[in-house]
Amino acid sequence: MALLPLAVERTYPTELAAAVARGAVIVDVRTNAQREVQGTLPGALAISAELVAERLDPSHPGRLAVAVDPDVEWILVSAEGTDSHRLVTGLQLQGLRRVTHMVGGYDAIRSANMVHAVTQAEHIVADVERVTAH
Repeated sequence: MALLPLAVERTYPTELAAAVARGAVIVDVRTNAQREVQGTLPGALAISAELVAERLDPSHPGRLAVAVDPDVEWILVSAEGTDSHRLVTGLQLQGLRRVTHMVGGYDAIRSANMVHAVTQAEHIVADVERVTAH
């Protein structure tokens, strides 16, 4: 019996603010060189593509503190969307159930004027205000 390929879920730039508002964690998998050229994605976690599988895996000792279970919602962003698409398939195979990739990557986010969508989410703004108030 042949295994069917996994369907890779997608997130579109216009959905970014709503995704963050519901608690999605944005992961920027671009290289440092790409971020220097293209610009940063404020509020996103910058994790190299080579490390993303272990950092998002709730059972890995090197996981992120927010990687508490396989149902955390992750949205991966690469430069143009192709690298994040490939990574999502691997993460699904490792058991992460709510991982998607950004269609068009950072280029599409920038074109849609959504670069600051992550930091404009109400809970992020409140967190920043609490931290900077001290």
